[in-house]
Amino acid sequence: MGKKYGAEFKEQIVKEYAQGRSYASLSLEYGVSKSTISDWVNQSSKECQETPNQSTLVTAKECHALQKRIAELEKENLFLKKAAAFFAREIG
Repeated sequence: MGKKYGAEFKEQIVKEYAQGRSYASLSLEYGVSKSTISDWVNQSSKECQETPNQSTLVTAKECHALQKRIAELEKENLFLKKAAAFFAREIG
């Protein structure tokens, strides 16, 4: 029967791989086969695609507030451009 590894251990190795470590270096350091590490990385990738990250979800209310803020900033930006053009004509 294969060796059992804890979830935290697997997550740590997947995290290190995501930070640029190679399968070979992780295998040497932790004594886990490259194919096992590859399986963990692939499984983690699938889970991330299937389960939306709650921190990246935006509610309709938040979306509306952000759109409102964008509109306000665009108006302010337009006002500042007009003011800059006005003062450029006055000075020049």
